[in-house]
Amino acid sequence: MAASGKATVVLKAVKKIAIQFCPFESNVRSTREFLTMVGSEKARATNMNCEVISMVKHDKSEPLVDITYLDGDRLVLKGAKLTGGEMLTAFQSVCAAKDLQAKVAAKK
Repeated sequence: MAASGKATVVLKAVKKIAIQFCPFESNVRSTREFLTMVGSEKARATNMNCEVISMVKHDKSEPLVDITYLDGDRLVLKGAKLTGGEMLTAFQSVCAAKDLQAKVAAKK
């Protein structure tokens, strides 16, 4: 979980984060790390209206993170093939682009 100490998670552009995983599978570590990062009090304080939902299943399902942004766009991350750092980087790059779009739209 080295990525959580370095990066600040900002949920300003996010409406909902749904995280699902089967805890008994061996490939859920990165998904659990991502849940820890976005579920922290510090991250949640950046957008109190953002829903963070964790669904723990016992059906050998693939670990999945489904992010819905305020503008309706979605980002789906499949945790079985990604590290926690890769998931966080993808999430933050989309959030940064959404913030930039919002700033440009506000100037017009």
